[in-house]
Amino acid sequence: SKPRTAPAVEAFFSVTMSTLATELEELKAEIQKLRVENSRLREKAGEPEEKDENEMVVDPITVQGNIDYDKLITKFGTSEIDEKLVKRFEKLTGRKAHAWLRRGLFYSHREFDFILDLYEKKKPFYLYTGRGPSSASLHMGHLIPFMFTQYLQEVFNVPLVIQLTDDEKFFWKDKSLSEYHRLAFENAKDIIAVGFDVTKTFIFTDLDYIKYLYPNVCKIQKCVTGNTINGIFGFGLEAHCGKFSYPAIQAAPSFSNCFPHIFGSRVDVPCLIPCAIDQDPYFRMTRDVAPRLGYLKPALIHSKFFPALQGATSKMSSSNQNSAIFLTDTPKQIKDKVNKYAFSGGGETLEEHKKNGGNPEIDVPYQWLRYFLDDDERLKQIHDDYKSGNLLTGEIKKILIETITPLVLRHQKLRAAVTDEVVNAFCSMRKIRF
Repeated sequence: SKPRTAPAVEAFFSVTMSTLATELEELKAEIQKLRVENSRLREKAGEPEEKDENEMVVDPITVQGNIDYDKLITKFGTSEIDEKLVKRFEKLTGRKAHAWLRRGLFYSHREFDFILDLYEKKKPFYLYTGRGPSSASLHMGHLIPFMFTQYLQEVFNVPLVIQLTDDEKFFWKDKSLSEYHRLAFENAKDIIAVGFDVTKTFIFTDLDYIKYLYPNVCKIQKCVTGNTINGIFGFGLEAHCGKFSYPAIQAAPSFSNCFPHIFGSRVDVPCLIPCAIDQDPYFRMTRDVAPRLGYLKPALIHSKFFPALQGATSKMSSSNQNSAIFLTDTPKQIKDKVNKYAFSGGGETLEEHKKNGGNPEIDVPYQWLRYFLDDDERLKQIHDDYKSGNLLTGEIKKILIETITPLVLRHQKLRAAVTDEVVNAFCSMRKIRF
């Protein structure tokens, strides 16, 4: 048998690595401060800011440029979800991997293998995800993390907590605090309509639940310097203190003792967080802090970005009705938006397209089909036919329309059945078996 490392040595190295991680974040913060100061000096001198629109910028505040997902794995220090990990998931759960896992749309992770270890040993863990309620109407991109989380809840049969960050949106946007609280309640109806198990799901808004988060929020805030926050998020010293204090609020639900009605005072139940890759910095900070508090680090599984109708380099926005398919859109609106706004990777002329074929890698209808068409064989046939020029731009758009319209109509029907009483049931503090 392998010799075991003494607990004191393990503790020493855990604290040392945590200290080094903190020093690294503070060094990044100093670099960020120099960038901010350089920007101010340029502005004072009347010099234009040097910007490259194609430069990749990915953080919780900004996503821009040509996204290189392999580089993000290196930059953030995450691990690729490879075929071996997917096969292990299928073997342990006895379930076919979700299409988004098979197709690499959820592609990166932090310690997902550890979560599978727990599942294999029948040890507890929980899921944690969330949403910032910026508008009453969600679009199809908003559904991605919730649809995947619902699948994971069904497969693993574990508790789920969903954080609605009404406070965050108040700090970053222009509506009243009460309006963001109202929007959170409305967004909860769309989330519930995805199909979560009410006996294993707890939904909360920060404004309503802060009493139970706050002890851990305080502990996290004491461990993270302003320089570290600025280095991670680049707020600048001109930002109000709400922005600096908020990351600890998003971090806190990573720790099980924030939910005494589910886990009691236990701190040994870890969580798995499905989220888009731009949210990783929040939880990289959380993972750095966790050992210093005597808590387990959260595990994460990251998705790529769902492209806007106008293409992968444009932003899907609730304020731009033509950038997305909204869950309130009619069949006619869906058809018109796809035909008019969905970026095409096809040839400029029919003759050119038939001769050279289309480019599925930049074609939005094909990219959306990767999310919403479950049939792998049919998807491959569409890919090959479009690339060869046998499938035309109008035809692939028609396939997309026929695929997503029933999904949107089904969601509308399910959401209509979610009453205020149903929302209150999901939001009530109650014992959840695990």
